[in-house]
Amino acid sequence: MVLDSHTHAWGPASRDHPWVNGPLLDRINAFDVHTVYTADRLLADMDRAGVDEAVVVGYPICEWTDNHYTRRVAAEYDRLYGIVMVDPFADDAAAHLRECMAVDGVVGVRLGAACPYDRMWETFDPGVTWLRDAIEETAFWEAAVETDAAVQILCDHSQLDQALELVETYPELTYLFDHFAHAGPDTPTDEGTFARFADLASYDGVAVKVSEIAHLSERGFPYADVHDHVRWFVETFGPERVVWGSDYPNVSDVTDYTASRTWLRQVDSLSARDREWLTGRSFREHVGLD
Repeated sequence: MVLDSHTHAWGPASRDHPWVNGPLLDRINAFDVHTVYTADRLLADMDRAGVDEAVVVGYPICEWTDNHYTRRVAAEYDRLYGIVMVDPFADDAAAHLRECMAVDGVVGVRLGAACPYDRMWETFDPGVTWLRDAIEETAFWEAAVETDAAVQILCDHSQLDQALELVETYPELTYLFDHFAHAGPDTPTDEGTFARFADLASYDGVAVKVSEIAHLSERGFPYADVHDHVRWFVETFGPERVVWGSDYPNVSDVTDYTASRTWLRQVDSLSARDREWLTGRSFREHVGLD
């Protein structure tokens, strides 16, 4: 069973759900997929790439807390799960999260800690610190604990100290860290900001995602310049807490789904058992799908 922990899909613009994220609209013009990349199109690409199930991470092409499409996909498609986006500072944050988590197939919430709060999902700034402030939003975090929501975090590796404070405050939650925390091939693993992952690894509820590889690598397939980071994650967290994700179709500007699916086969030192964990079993067990 191959499960892709990080994909995207979105529906057409409408009066009730207009496309408002200008930078994202500019970006999808470079994708090698249809401008409206629906769940049906995603499933067809999954079939061609040999992927059985996938997690559809909320795509902020509409207002970023508009989870209508992600919720619908998770509820209607047996092979797809959903990760929603909720503003933890909003007055209705706890209620919004409970409402989303009540939808069958929704498994968690994503926080864009690498984004400026006033330009959420439009650009990245590793200097922002609002995640540390969000720790004080206790009603939101209590709702996350109550609903068993997995907390998926996109942050830069320079922000891992903020993330560690969050995990230390709410260790009972389940966490997933996206995209190598935006570390490049030259980012050292044993010193500096990236090494804070070693501290996070001491918490059983923390997993890391080896996702968006095609953008992080400075080489083509099989992205050998980031293989050392993959090996470090497996050694530090164990394969049971390392999760593969394609980030398709975001990476379709530089690669196809099959390459995003198969590059792990080229990482020497990974056993067949390791790859079984990374390509499905680790996510399922970490978020409680089994």
